[in-house]
Amino acid sequence: MNDLCAEIGYKSINHEGEQLCGDHIDIVEQGADSTVIVLADGMGSGVKASILSTLTSKIISTMMAEGLPLEECVSTIAATLPVCSVRGVAYSTFTIMHIINSRTVELIQYDNPHIIYIRDGALFDYDKTELNIGEKKIYKSVIRLMENDIIIAMSDGCPHAGIGIAYNFGWKREDIADYMLGMSQGGFTAKVLSTMLIDEVNRLYGGKPGDDATACVIKIRKRVPMNILFGPPSDRDDCDRMMSLFFSKEGKHIICGGTTSSIAAKWLRKPLRPKLSFERSDVPPIAELEGVDLVTEGVITVNKVVEYANDYIQNNDSYEEWGYGNDGASLISRLLFEEATDINFYVGKAVNPAHQNPDLPINFNIKMNLVQELSKALKLMGKRIKVSYF
Repeated sequence: MNDLCAEIGYKSINHEGEQLCGDHIDIVEQGADSTVIVLADGMGSGVKASILSTLTSKIISTMMAEGLPLEECVSTIAATLPVCSVRGVAYSTFTIMHIINSRTVELIQYDNPHIIYIRDGALFDYDKTELNIGEKKIYKSVIRLMENDIIIAMSDGCPHAGIGIAYNFGWKREDIADYMLGMSQGGFTAKVLSTMLIDEVNRLYGGKPGDDATACVIKIRKRVPMNILFGPPSDRDDCDRMMSLFFSKEGKHIICGGTTSSIAAKWLRKPLRPKLSFERSDVPPIAELEGVDLVTEGVITVNKVVEYANDYIQNNDSYEEWGYGNDGASLISRLLFEEATDINFYVGKAVNPAHQNPDLPINFNIKMNLVQELSKALKLMGKRIKVSYF
């Protein structure tokens, strides 16, 4: 059984003054063994570039995921995209990364900066085969993946950063490679690495990007299972079955909720020791229970985790908050976002009368919504999610 997985993270910044990004990332999974990631860069910026890149990424990712040959994908793009009346050409440059069974990656590159590949703490010079398809020069590579490999794709807004400000000719690809090589030693997730790269690009632009810039990072790592128990079962007779299934699963165990942790303590025959001090005023204290990796309060804590998750898949602005905090929400976030790859939710459907107050926000009333929203965000992070209800 393959114990490797591909962690995917990306971030973009828009050309100064533009509401839409001219770059677009599309990820299509075909079953558990095939993932196609397309980074497309539409010509120019603004609405037209956004449409071009979105069309390109959607068409290529869908066709590749369905197993159609590269030649057909490229010819379809050439025939589909409108021609620019000013430049006489219309296309969006693209980088395709097709991950097969987390063991092999097929790289297809057209006019974007070449992918930076890091292996064993050093830059890896992979082989490229030059193809000519529809008068377009395309580079294709097939690489056997290894644990801890890092693949960095970017649009040309990254090497253009700093032209006339920090550098005469922009931030060269070789310099970007050296920068990311240093960052790769820190054990950061793919999302954090992409954020670091784009934040540095934005800094070099002086906070006023002269082009859309996007970075997509893939990190190959071992699968790490994680289990979350949230809420008591609707039928009290199901407690033993729920606990037995939860604790029999491989990986770390997180319990959310006072009643739930009390049931677990009784099942484990261990004392539950709540901590009395608040790490922060808006998140209740955690507790300790032998045999459980983390015990937290329920709805309020999970609601905060959902906030962090939704931010993480967008701009990741809250990283400084949850990345270093010791409150329950921060600890859960680090376990789920940075450590886990496969997450099993065990959700009890019992109604807590304390959450039925009409003065509370709706997401505090409905526990199921929190689980669904968190699951959705985690899937967008590339996690495998399984939810079991009791």
